[in-house]
Amino acid sequence: MAVTIKDVAKKAGVSPSTVSRVLSNHPRISIETSRKVKEIMDQLGYHPNIMAKSLVSKTTNSICIMLPKSAEELFSNYFFMELIRGIVTQASKLGYDILISSGANEKEEVECVSRLLNGRRVDGVILLYSRKDDPVVRFLEENGHPFVLIGRSEHYPECLSVDNDNVQASYDATKHLISLGHERIGFVSGPPDLVVSRDRLKGYMSALNDSGLEMRPEWIVEGEFLQESGYRAMSFFMNLPNRPTAIVVIDDVVAFGVLRGLHELKYKVPEDLCLVSFNNIPIAELSTPPLSSIDIGIYNLGYTASQVLIQAIQNNNDKKYQRRQIIPHRLIVRDSSMYSVSKK
Repeated sequence: MAVTIKDVAKKAGVSPSTVSRVLSNHPRISIETSRKVKEIMDQLGYHPNIMAKSLVSKTTNSICIMLPKSAEELFSNYFFMELIRGIVTQASKLGYDILISSGANEKEEVECVSRLLNGRRVDGVILLYSRKDDPVVRFLEENGHPFVLIGRSEHYPECLSVDNDNVQASYDATKHLISLGHERIGFVSGPPDLVVSRDRLKGYMSALNDSGLEMRPEWIVEGEFLQESGYRAMSFFMNLPNRPTAIVVIDDVVAFGVLRGLHELKYKVPEDLCLVSFNNIPIAELSTPPLSSIDIGIYNLGYTASQVLIQAIQNNNDKKYQRRQIIPHRLIVRDSSMYSVSKK
C-alpha cells in the first residue's frame, strides 16, 4: 500500500497540513520541523502525488527553460550549459522541476510557451536570449505570465530580467586594448537582432569615440555565436589593406575560431593581433595563447534568473520587486592581449 501524508504526519508527530506545508516550502515552517518531516518521508519512502498537489495548489512546481532555436549554437557553446547549470541548481533547491523546450522559429516558440503555460504544465518561463523585438516576450508580457529574461528587452524594459551591463563590459574590453596603444581596433559581433550584440557593439563604439579613435565599418563583422564565424572573420580582416591591430570578440567560442584562422594564416597572437573576448569559459585559459576575457558570471546569471522567477511565481507575479538584476563583470587579462603597440 502506498504511503500517504497521514502516515508521514503520524510518524513525525505533526498534522497532515504541516506535512503539506513542508512539501510546498511554506516560509512559516521551521527548518527543524522541515528537516524532521523530510527524514520521515525518506524513511517511509513517501513520494508526493504531483498531479493531486497541482490540482489543489493550482501550481506545478515546474518551470520552463526556453532554448535558442539554434541547437548547433546551444550545444557547441559552454555559455548555455553553464547558464542552465545555474538555473537547475537553484530551482532544485527551491523544489522546482525543469522542463526544457524550444521551437524551430518564432511562431513555434510562442505556440510552445502558450501550450505549456495555458495547459498548466509549468508555472513560468526563463528565456535564455533577448531579441530586438521578440514575439515570445510580447506574448508573455501581454498575457501576464511569470517569466524572466536573461538579457534585456528594448520594448518591455520593466519585465523581469537578469543581465550584465554589456555596454560597459564592452567599453572596458575596448579601453583595455586602447591602453596598450592600439588605435585600429576591430569588432567581431553576433547576430544583429540580439540585444547583447547591439549593446556590446555600442560599448565598443563608445570607447573608440571617447578616445578620439577612428571607427571604420569594415572593422566590424557580424556572425553567429559559433567558431566558424570567428574563423571567417579572420579571412576578411587580415586581407584588409589597413587591418586592425587588435580585436574585441563577442564570445569566447567565436574567439577560438579567430585563433584558428590566425594560426592557419601564420599570424601570431598577441604579436600580430591582440584579442579580448567575453564570457571567460573555463577553456579560455587553456587556449593557445590563453584568452583575455570578460567574466560575466554565467552561473550566477542562471542561478539568479531561477531565483527571481520562482519568487515571482510564489508572489503571484507581484510588480513591487526589483525588475532588473545586474550581475557584475570583470576583465581577466591573459596572454592574448598582453602586448603593447609601443613594443613594436
